[in-house]
Amino acid sequence: MKKLLTLGGIKTKLGRSETFWGYLFLTPTLIGLAVFSAGAVLATLGLSFCRWTILTPPTWGGLVNYDTAIHDPVFITALVNTFWFTIGSVPLNLVFSLFFALLLNNKIKGVTIYRTIYFMPVISSIVAVSLLWSWLYDPRYGLINYLLHTLFGLNGPPWLSDTDWAMPAVIIMSVWRNLGYSIVIFLAGLQGIATEYYESAEIDGANWYQKIKQITMPLLTPTTFFILITSIISSFQVFEQTYVLTRGGPANSTMTLVYYLFLNAFHWFKMGYASTIGVICFIIVLIVTLFQLRYQKKWVHYQ
Repeated sequence: MKKLLTLGGIKTKLGRSETFWGYLFLTPTLIGLAVFSAGAVLATLGLSFCRWTILTPPTWGGLVNYDTAIHDPVFITALVNTFWFTIGSVPLNLVFSLFFALLLNNKIKGVTIYRTIYFMPVISSIVAVSLLWSWLYDPRYGLINYLLHTLFGLNGPPWLSDTDWAMPAVIIMSVWRNLGYSIVIFLAGLQGIATEYYESAEIDGANWYQKIKQITMPLLTPTTFFILITSIISSFQVFEQTYVLTRGGPANSTMTLVYYLFLNAFHWFKMGYASTIGVICFIIVLIVTLFQLRYQKKWVHYQ
C-alpha cells in the first residue's frame, strides 16, 4: 500500500512538472495572443464607438457608427453579398471536397500525386491565383470562354464586368482554391473510420451506396462539422479575391464586408466606422458559430 502511495505521489509530481513546463513554453504564445489579438479586439471594440478619421483625434460618438451602418445602403449591400458568397461557396466546397476525397481514398495508382495536385492551390498565393483567374475570365481571350465557344458553341458572359456573373465567378474561383484543404481534412476523417464497419456491412450484403449512407456519412459528421464551421468563418473574411478580381464591382455586386471595411479604413480613413464594420462582422460570425455548436448534437455522431 505504501509503495502504491509512493508511486502515486511520483506520478502526481511528474504531472505537475509537465504542466508547469507546458505552460512555460506556451507563455510567449499566450503573451502574443493577449497583446496582438485580444488587445486589438478590445481596441477595435472601443474605436467602434468613436469618430476617428486618423487625421483628427478620436472622439466619443456612442452608437452613431452603428446607426450609420444600419442606414448605409453600401454596407447593407456588402452584408447581403457576403451572405450570398457564404451560401454559394460553402455547400459547393463541402460537396466537391467530399466527392474527391472519396475518390482519393481508394487504392489507385499515383494517388499521392493526385493529392498533391489538389492541394497545390491551397499553398499558392491567393493574389497569384486571383490574377490567374482574372485571365481565365477574360471575355475575349480567356480560356473559359474559349472552351465554351469551341466545345459547346456558347458565347461566354463577361464574367467580371457583369453584375449577374461577377459574384458567381468569385465563388467558383474561391471554391477551386480552397478545395484541396477540405479534401485533406475529409481524407483524414475517412481514414479514421475503422474498416470493421465496412467488413460487417459487406457480410450483411450492403452495396457501395448503402455503406456510404449508413457508415461513411454518419461517422464523417465530426469532420463535416469542422469543415462547415471553418468554411463559414473563412467565407465571411473574403477579401483578396474581390480586391484583385473586381474591386467590389461592378456596381458593388461583389462588395463584401471585409472589402468595405478596407475601403473605409485605408481609402477614406474612417477608422471608427471601419471598426464598427469589423465588430458587426465578428458578432455575425460568433452568432452563426454558437448556433452551430448549439445544434451539433442533433446531427453530429462521434465514434
